[in-house]
Amino acid sequence: MIKLGNWLEERLGWQSVWEAIFLRKVPKVNWFFTLGSATLLTALLQIVTGILLTIYYVPTPDHAYDSVQYITTQVPGGWLIRGVHHWGASAMVVLTVFHMLRVIIYGAYKYPREVTWFTGVFLLLVVIGFGFTGYLLPWDQKAYWATTVGTRIAGVVPGIGNIILRIMRGGTDLSAITLSRFFGVHVWVLPVALVVLIGIHLYLIIRNGISAVPKRGE
Repeated sequence: MIKLGNWLEERLGWQSVWEAIFLRKVPKVNWFFTLGSATLLTALLQIVTGILLTIYYVPTPDHAYDSVQYITTQVPGGWLIRGVHHWGASAMVVLTVFHMLRVIIYGAYKYPREVTWFTGVFLLLVVIGFGFTGYLLPWDQKAYWATTVGTRIAGVVPGIGNIILRIMRGGTDLSAITLSRFFGVHVWVLPVALVVLIGIHLYLIIRNGISAVPKRGE
């Protein structure tokens, strides 16, 4: 193992990467600083459970609802996978908001971590996008009418509202195109954005470090 480690070190320099990530010095912090790690763990669970759900889910109006019911009642452990994904979506939003509140309260958005803060804001928008696009996928009455209201809100934007509405729905009303469009954004566009932003966010955290708990009088 030592020879293998040395061989890899000469070619990959993995030890310096390991030290930069796991052996870096961090200031004394409290439990509020674990919110970021909890959010990352939840995101990984969402990715894994989401991939498992796509094995059985059918994104068409004729089969979407039935496929969800099949996952819940017929697939071994399907109820657990769907439950984790369902509640994990809410947990992602809550944890992301709390994490950002911690950053604001502790002033961790200040120099030199402004770009880290900006990536966090974009990550929040991506998380909200996941929740909005994923809500329609079960294609039941609640999902249908909630998405109708949600897209209609976007449609009242002055000047370009009608264009946004048509882009989101793929037409004037919710249809098979809407479901397909939401599914594509949910499983392709947003995951790519999430992975890229998380990568940048973590790089900046490692590069600039994390802020210490503010002392009284600072």
